Amino acid sequence: MKTSTSTPNSIADEIVASLNLLLANEYALYTKTRNANWNVSEDSFYELNKFLECQYELLDVIIDDIADRVRSMGHFALGSLKDFFNLTHLDQHNHNFSNPSEILQSLANDHLVIIQIIISEIIPVADKYKDLGTADFVTAIMVKHEKMTLVLRQQIPETKTVSKLNQKEYELKKNIWSTSNYPRNSWFNLCRSTICK
Repeated sequence: MKTSTSTPNSIADEIVASLNLLLANEYALYTKTRNANWNVSEDSFYELNKFLECQYELLDVIIDDIADRVRSMGHFALGSLKDFFNLTHLDQHNHNFSNPSEILQSLANDHLVIIQIIISEIIPVADKYKDLGTADFVTAIMVKHEKMTLVLRQQIPETKTVSKLNQKEYELKKNIWSTSNYPRNSWFNLCRSTICK
């Protein structure tokens, strides 16, 4: 069985296109998370700032890993803001940075969008060509997004988050959120203890 690094070009093109789609959405989420880190207003500003810093640092690693994966397949990774903007599925409207719950809610929803992209658009392509390496690679990324969604949701009242999601999406994703017994903690410690290990 051929791995992703030995896949013929005609097949690699489709796999790379799906990875570049993921790259564009990861970069958009990274930018939104940095924007929140720079501009959010909160009484506990320092802890929230460090929490968001942890999140964008994780996204930065994911972005580099995806780009490296694309390059290992003999293709170029997308790198222009125009390309990222044209491909991203994420909501790009401005938020009220005086309302941290709104910002965290939006970021959590964006993680769900990326999870759905992996499930519905990337894993099927990898499976189609029996590319186990790419399937494993994006599954590991999906798990990271599930964890990041989890820690974001620890700070968002359930009723507010559900109101931002249509019921179908909520039912599809609620298993990600319902498996945690993590206690509420500070922004920074919760992120570090759950993800940044």
